[in-house]
Formats: sequence, C-alpha cells, structure tokens
Amino acid sequence: MPPADGRTDMELTDMPTSTESASQAPFLDVTDPGFTFEAPEVARARERHWYARTPVGPIVLRHAEVQELIRDPRLVQDGARYLAMHGITSGPVHDWFVPLILHRSGDDHLRLRRVVQKSFTPRVVNNLRPFMRATAERLADRIAAEGACEFVEAFADPYPVAVMCELLGVPPQDYELFHRCSTDIGLVFSLSQGDGVRERVERGVVELYAYVDSLIARRRAAPTGDLVSRMISAHEDDARLSSEELRNLVVALVFAGHDTTRHQLGRAMVALCAHSEQWTALRDEPRRADAIVEELLRLFPTVPAIFRFATEDLEYRDIAIPAGTFVMLCVQSAHRDVRAFGPEAESFDPATERGAAQMVFGGGPHFCLGAATARAELAEALPVLARRLGAPTPAGPVTWRPPIGIHGPESLPLRFN
Repeated sequence: MPPADGRTDMELTDMPTSTESASQAPFLDVTDPGFTFEAPEVARARERHWYARTPVGPIVLRHAEVQELIRDPRLVQDGARYLAMHGITSGPVHDWFVPLILHRSGDDHLRLRRVVQKSFTPRVVNNLRPFMRATAERLADRIAAEGACEFVEAFADPYPVAVMCELLGVPPQDYELFHRCSTDIGLVFSLSQGDGVRERVERGVVELYAYVDSLIARRRAAPTGDLVSRMISAHEDDARLSSEELRNLVVALVFAGHDTTRHQLGRAMVALCAHSEQWTALRDEPRRADAIVEELLRLFPTVPAIFRFATEDLEYRDIAIPAGTFVMLCVQSAHRDVRAFGPEAESFDPATERGAAQMVFGGGPHFCLGAATARAELAEALPVLARRLGAPTPAGPVTWRPPIGIHGPESLPLRFN
C-alpha cells in the first residue's frame, strides 16, 4: 500500500513562483475523481505559491495563510450558499443544515455554543474513557477471533456510534438507527458526487429528526444524567433557545461525532499499515498514544479542507477575493508545510517537536467543541487494538470517500499479522 491514500497522481501545469502574478497561481482540479490532497502536485503547488486556483475557487495551501484566514471574520461557513451551489434552496436538508451552529456567527453563535459548553465538559469526556476502552476491547475481541476484518464495518463504524449514543443516552437497541442516519447525513459535504447522495442525506435527516424529537420528549419526562438531559436543562434556563434549536444542536452532535471519527480511525489504520513501528509503540508504550494521535491528525486529517465564503470584497496578499467567493482552506497541505513544521514536515514522526499548531479541528470561535472527545476516542482505541492484534496489513482493495468533505476509507479490509 502506498504511504498515504495510494491513489493516482494528476498533472499540474503552469505553476508559478511565489513572485509571479496571482493570475499565474498553480491550478488544481479538486473535482477530478482521481484527485487526492496527498498527490505530489499539491506539495509542488504549495512550494510555488501560497494558494492555487481550482474550478470552484481558490484553495489556500500554506500554514501561515490558513491559520490567519481560518480566523478571519470576513470568511464564514455559509450553509445556505453551500447548498445553493448544489441546487438545494428548501426542504429537509436545507432546514437542517442552514441553522447548524457551524453556520452561525457572532452573538448568535456564542449563545448556542454556551449551551453545549455547559453540558459537554472535560469531566464528561473523561468519564466516557472507561466506556471507550470497554467498547474497543469488545470489538477487538471479535476481530482477534478471525485475524482479519473489514475494518470500517467491524470497528470504525460501531465504535464512535456506541460512544456517541452513550454520551446522548441512546439505548443500545437504537445504535443501528443512529449509525445509518449519521452515515447518510455525513454525506452532505459530498453533494457534488451526485449518485443519490442528496436523497441519502435527506432520508437521514428526516429519520434522525424524528428520533431526536422522541428522545428529547422522553428526557423531558424523565431526566437522566446524559448529555441530552443536561442540554434540556440548559435550554430551560435560557428562554432564548428554541425547541428547534435544541433539536438541531443534538443532531449536530450526532453529525459531528460519528462520521468524522469513523473516517479518522480509517485514515489512522491506513497510515499504521505503512508504519508498523508506530503500531509496536502503541502496543509497548501506550502512554505515547496521545503523541501518535496528534501526528495522525496532522498528516491524515479526516477533513482535509475547510470551506468558507467571503462575506465582502476583500484583498489578501496578492489577490482580490470578491464577496461570495468559495474559498477552501487546505488543512492537510498546511500541516505539511516545511515553513511551519520543519524540513521533515511530510514524515510521520510523533517524537518530533513540531512547534506549530495543527488545525484539524478548525480555529477561532468555531474551534470544534468535540475535539477533546475525538482525541480521547482515538487515544483509547488504538492502544487496545495494538495490544490485542498484530500489526495491520491490507487484505484487499481500499475504497475511499472523495477528498472534498469528510474523507476516509469507505471499506478497509485488513489482516492482522
């Protein structure tokens, strides 16, 4: 297996030096079915210029510029404009996606964020760690009995679903419903792929909304110690939070908590297939798990590029960005920038002190509320797998979700030596 996503390179033409005019910036066809952010032409483009042109708008490639623009209030995550690019201006997907906390700003965003922060504390995450370990052990036992598996189906899917359901107070008999719905709504960032994606997202939204409504009703009647009960309490303490906003916040947690972690686990295992020495380290020195997880997040982020829209005409460095422009901030490329991470920026080396901030969870006011949970899930699961199983190797072809959006293996057959 190639060291990264293992897919074919594309040709890059007319790559200028950084001193050439912006109109001669390199071009990357991110819509090409064979495109991958780990292809050599992405690295070459980054060395020639801080951004590249694409069929949908500029993509920022270097760490300093990504770090600056990810915090620029003139670039926002505009759910309505994103859906309109794909012909969606009404309906269930629109009604769910546009009001997401992800797409709020200013005081409105802070109001919703405080509700989640009151309920989603570091203590809550730490209290979940024993459940994470127990779930990983149970799933690893099944894999060990066979010595091989399709990893997404056997572990990467059920593990984060179980953790998220435990957090929200969803009973085990409903895990499969949550799995199916969260998988479908996670495709919202892959609408450009067509092939029934919109229909799957819509089906997932409708079904999940109905379930969350019933869950909230049950918790109102009989509160427990779960996250939904705590959010209901926060809602009742703040009359400005509507029932619709409460429901949307719960669905947002499901949306963020399963699909991204599933694909991050898959990307981690692909990387560990090529770096068996790190698998050995996870087995023999589990205390190194946090450092290994950080390096996996840096090099192989499940969201390679963050989407933004310009709210006004703006000038940045050597280009003009008109209002409404779709801008991609390429976190994966920025994480491999030698200016920020040193001459070995492309190397997988958890022992190296990198010194620069990685941005897989975003930055600024919209820094991901679930970052600590995602890190904990990975840091608890990977040492369990390494202790119970031999080093992984590919056992068949890997299929991938497209790199634009939430990215990772859709199927990952592995053998454990």
